[in-house]
Amino acid sequence: MERFDVAVVGAGFGGLGAALTLAERGAKVVLFEALSYPGGCASTFTRGRARHEAGATLFSGFAEGHLFDTWIRRHDLAVEVRLLDPVVELRTEDGVIQIPRDRTKLVEAFVARAGVLGPNVRAFFDEQLRVADALWGIFSDPSLLPPFGLRELARHITRSPEYLPLLRWIGRPLRAVLERHGIAHVRWLRTYLDAVCQITVQAHSGEAEAPFAMATMDYYFRGTGHVHGGIGVLARGMAAAIERLSGQVRFVSRVDHLRREDGAWTVSGRSADVRADHVIVNRLPADVAKMAGLSMTGRLASIDAEVRDGWGACMLYLELDPSKVANPNAHHLELIDDSGARLVRGNHIFCSVSDSDEQRAPDGRRTATVSTHVALNGLLALGQTQRAAFVAEIQATMRRTLEKRAPELAQAIVSALPASPRTFARFTGRHDGYVGGIPRRAGLSHYASLVPTSVARGLWLVGDSIFPGQSTLATAIGGTRVAESVLRELH
Repeated sequence: MERFDVAVVGAGFGGLGAALTLAERGAKVVLFEALSYPGGCASTFTRGRARHEAGATLFSGFAEGHLFDTWIRRHDLAVEVRLLDPVVELRTEDGVIQIPRDRTKLVEAFVARAGVLGPNVRAFFDEQLRVADALWGIFSDPSLLPPFGLRELARHITRSPEYLPLLRWIGRPLRAVLERHGIAHVRWLRTYLDAVCQITVQAHSGEAEAPFAMATMDYYFRGTGHVHGGIGVLARGMAAAIERLSGQVRFVSRVDHLRREDGAWTVSGRSADVRADHVIVNRLPADVAKMAGLSMTGRLASIDAEVRDGWGACMLYLELDPSKVANPNAHHLELIDDSGARLVRGNHIFCSVSDSDEQRAPDGRRTATVSTHVALNGLLALGQTQRAAFVAEIQATMRRTLEKRAPELAQAIVSALPASPRTFARFTGRHDGYVGGIPRRAGLSHYASLVPTSVARGLWLVGDSIFPGQSTLATAIGGTRVAESVLRELH
């Protein structure tokens, strides 16, 4: 049986990030993926002859010096990133908010719209920027995240004045920051913040942990763009880089069982039968417990509880008649039917349209991925027949919101392929179809798991349920930090 230093299970961006980091550092690593392509929930799949983004559709980390940009340059990956302007267009009953690449332009537009409250809005965004700069500074240099040594600790001490703006808001919701500045009652601003928070930290502004929310409010301005051809181009490039570094990548290789014996792990399943000193799994805690025969206790149980308080997604994968889509560029629309209601279950949808020159579908058609949040606790409490009806109702609501807020896209639809949490469970192997990471609701629990920790001897988790989680970039960064922890034990 072939022996490896590390076996990585799952080629989502957490697994890809971990495997690439290990391969760069000379570890003998093998990466298993059940599907025939990499990326997991952030992948580009083919159905018929059309290529769609599976879930995530807008990606950060491409600014100079950020992680994805570093990997693209270091490994000469053939990845083209197009920085959009506007990055996103938010449409509600109160009008349209275009979110430009230039943060200053957005803030000035908000200040002007706020009238006499303009100075309050400016002060809020000034404070938000100080928090965002502190946290994004760490993201642009992941070595500052745990695990770190004396050198990194010294750098944190040097940077400590930058962290002071965070301290007053730890454990408090974003709404408290708005209240401090006297703008919590400004409906259109709250709607904008609810929309941003829902798709980044998976919670509305009234409950989102303030430092996390204030950092992710800058998501659109930190090297965020459209990957030409789909995020799968980057995922495939990373997989190829792992192989060029003498790592192994095995597709259509589902791992069913992990067994600890004689001081190492046996990894077995379809086309998988190896031994490894360490195993890194890009799956949810419930899946890992089942694979490894572990009891759902300790850290596994605490992460699992947070995951189960989170979200699934309903999707519509569209093919569009290009002659009916006026904007030739890739673009992203965030659409809200009723901003007074919860931004879930089709009332709030995120719609991403492919570029006209990407050749994503037959006959020059363009594609679009449309998604909405679904609370899985409620869905899973229903019987199978009720679930199917509930999902169908949500997808009908998604259609109505699209027709109401983006009629130019609704009338361009040639075909629509629906997907549900059950679809994600089947194709990505995620327990019950949970996606989107742990909701970052206000509380101190988010700071208790900053240091990568194994859940059993030599067994580690990566993915959006592991800090820092949430986005494709954060998931990849989490993979690099787990890899660093494993390397320390290997050496």
